Amino acid sequence: MQSKAKLIFITGGVRSGKSRYAQRIADSLNGPPVYYIATLVPGDEEMRARVAEHRQRRPASWITIEEDCDPARTIKEYDQAGAVFLIDCLTILVNNLMFSAGAQPEEGEILARVEDLARTAYEAGATVIIVSNEVGGGIVPADPMSRAFRDTLGRANQIVARMADEVYLCVAGLAVELKSGSDRGQ
Repeated sequence: MQSKAKLIFITGGVRSGKSRYAQRIADSLNGPPVYYIATLVPGDEEMRARVAEHRQRRPASWITIEEDCDPARTIKEYDQAGAVFLIDCLTILVNNLMFSAGAQPEEGEILARVEDLARTAYEAGATVIIVSNEVGGGIVPADPMSRAFRDTLGRANQIVARMADEVYLCVAGLAVELKSGSDRGQ
């Protein structure tokens, strides 16, 4: 059993191996239980295929909880020492908060929700692993909405990374440690 609960943040580009790496970490922590919090609500066949692929890679013993807007609530509800939560992913969560039905919240409101998630994860008795995309490394998007999404996600990633005990960047299937427990608050 692990000695201390941690907040672990894993980021990288699309198909960089970050979800697989997160799953390997979660599997190595000797849950049970392992709670997989899925933020994606698949809206088309291609996304349903991605969900099926992720599901096949996870151990059958893991508990999947679909939570598209408030994973902090799920952590609070099921938190216990020794448990593991894997949230996949912050990118989709920010998307859901920005573009869900109804009034679109301001960036400050979205970042406050991410701050609450990060704080909840940091204070949990369980280890929490949060996966997110790094979307700001390419060209500047042409339209204001895409730029707003890129900027909001970049700020959300910074919030989680700042509070995390460990931060990893995945590139081409390899994980590079960016921050260890001794760097907390950096």
